[in-house]
Amino acid sequence: MSKVSILVVDDEPFNLDIVAEYLDEMDFDLVMVESGEAAWVELSRPDSGFDLVLLDRMMPGMDGIMLLKKIKADDRLRSIPVIMQTAATSPEQVREGLAAGAFYYLTKPFEGEALQTIIRSALDDMRIRRELKASLADHEHALACLTEGSFSIRTLEEARALASFVALLGAQPETLAMGLSELLVNGVEHGNLGIDFAEKSRLREADRWEEEVARRLTLDENRSKSVRLRVRGDDSRWIFEIQDDGPGFDWRRFLDFDPERAFAPNGRGIALSRQLSFASLTYLPPGNQVVVTVAKPERHAS
Repeated sequence: MSKVSILVVDDEPFNLDIVAEYLDEMDFDLVMVESGEAAWVELSRPDSGFDLVLLDRMMPGMDGIMLLKKIKADDRLRSIPVIMQTAATSPEQVREGLAAGAFYYLTKPFEGEALQTIIRSALDDMRIRRELKASLADHEHALACLTEGSFSIRTLEEARALASFVALLGAQPETLAMGLSELLVNGVEHGNLGIDFAEKSRLREADRWEEEVARRLTLDENRSKSVRLRVRGDDSRWIFEIQDDGPGFDWRRFLDFDPERAFAPNGRGIALSRQLSFASLTYLPPGNQVVVTVAKPERHAS
């Protein structure tokens, strides 16, 4: 298995040395550059293959925001997760970075443990997206005749497998799979198992999140709980209704990217899904049911 490749961008050599020291034990392949321009040269190489970018916001010339926008505008690079290092933590500055595509933040100066936690979270998210993309090919013709269907799942693995299966109904299966997976996983971990935002952050920091989900699934009070997905179509769109057995939650706080959560290793899924995956996203009170829609793909005569 090849090493994880990380591009580290910072105009201060001392900061590059600190990052290298913090990540030494994680056995990554690190490429260090001291400017946005040099970073773009590395990213533009046809065989670059970076798994993650750790990016300083404040740099002369091409600063972090400018480079981030170039990355997200490039079809080959836009899926690479970007962690923004910054001393600029005002809500307006954080919103600017979130809008440009930085879904992970670190406040300078940071501790090695915080850096490692955020990197693990970013790489976990990337791994899950790649697995979803790979599994789409397994179901290429399976949904051709579907007009309506109902499904029930309990585990994270089942949530991701179901998302990748029904996502083939949409015009952009990879993006739809990501969004449906986020909502189904939220129904399992938060709705049915009661793992809230703060607790998930702590579990992520300890690298114990999926272990704790698996443990709670075995508890007597959770054995009969499920997350249900109903799929139906009309003339122009697919409608996905997802419901869990939990008490609900205040979904309003999670519909948009919140600068207060920008420095946590989780809490972006619903906002990201709403922005990228669906034509509409509506939670129904008390918050244990969500309805999303996507346009049906155009069918061309053969």
